[in-house]
Amino acid sequence: MISLPSKLELSELIGSIYDCTLDPSLWETALAAIREMFLGESVLLSLNDLSRNRLLIDKSVGWEPQWRQARDRHLPEIHARLSEWLMETASLDAPFIASRHLPGGYEEHSPYVQEVLAPLGIADIMHLFLMQTPTSFSEIVIMRHRRNGHTTEREIELAALLLPHLRRAVTISRVLDAHAIERRRLAEALDALACGVVLTDEHGAILHPNRTAEKMLCAGGPLHHARGVLQARDPAAARELRTAIRLAAEDETAIGDAGLAVRLNAADEPPVFAHVLPMAGSGRRRNLRRDAVAAIFVGTAPDEQATAGAIARTFGLTQAETRLLASLLSGDTLKEASRSLDIASTTAKTHLASIFSKTGVSRQAELMRLAMRLQSPAQLESASEAEMQAHPHLPTL
Repeated sequence: MISLPSKLELSELIGSIYDCTLDPSLWETALAAIREMFLGESVLLSLNDLSRNRLLIDKSVGWEPQWRQARDRHLPEIHARLSEWLMETASLDAPFIASRHLPGGYEEHSPYVQEVLAPLGIADIMHLFLMQTPTSFSEIVIMRHRRNGHTTEREIELAALLLPHLRRAVTISRVLDAHAIERRRLAEALDALACGVVLTDEHGAILHPNRTAEKMLCAGGPLHHARGVLQARDPAAARELRTAIRLAAEDETAIGDAGLAVRLNAADEPPVFAHVLPMAGSGRRRNLRRDAVAAIFVGTAPDEQATAGAIARTFGLTQAETRLLASLLSGDTLKEASRSLDIASTTAKTHLASIFSKTGVSRQAELMRLAMRLQSPAQLESASEAEMQAHPHLPTL
């Protein structure tokens, strides 16, 4: 029988992960707790820029500076192996485990293994993927020393429990200026954000909308209020938001994927997503507003929409093909894309075959590489700079 941490231990760790969304300086504390729970030697949180082999987010515990610098020199090798895995695996939920997924004999010929991992006594590495776009991915990396042996089923099961919470924290951190909240009163800080933010109680009653959210609620868009209660016009989105708010009030450890990347509008419209952050699970979040149990962040789709649009214009894709392509570029499998777009799997396969024919590729991996090539160096530089300016709280290399 697999021995997992107690519910209290898991609850404390998940709470510390969510606290990082409001105070990024706490990531080292959360990563240290993850290292202890996974019997790891070191743990890293990173956002990897594949186009230029660099890190845009870089947090770690258990690494001395000279070894981190040595690892960074091997980023092209690391990115090549992980990109290959991401293109072949069916889901971002599947971890990459070196002892299980590297081909036989790879370690003996790998400069990274021989020059960095072997001298440190690292016997195994597990990568947990939090997000992926054509030019980047975010991950948690857990390294195990030879004295603790290879990754076991215990760590894999524990990773599955923590993954949705890590994914939620990183996703929301990308749209939240945490330093603004630290420096200002809550209402002023929320009003300064470009994304919409709504604080609610356990029944979904609106306690505070920031200025952007207030405009959304009055504009007749995908969100509105009925007698002061937050509502989504799409029935499926409304159900998921209610479920996520209820779980946020009852037990944030059980929220899982509920309320993460909730599509608020129709498939034939530019997508708008909502993300629910539990607020009552720790004093740090609860002190922002004592009666709030959830914060709902509302924003538009990420950059893969623009990438899909560029490919569509270049190769003459239809609107339906473009929507499918954007979903695939965001990291969805074909099955997940057909479900999110509310189309039959056979229809999705037909659209994909047409995309392959028009673009001259034969596999999704080639489609990803095409998406990267279509982004010019100037666009990549602009996107990277814009992201760092928009999120100055994110640590940089």
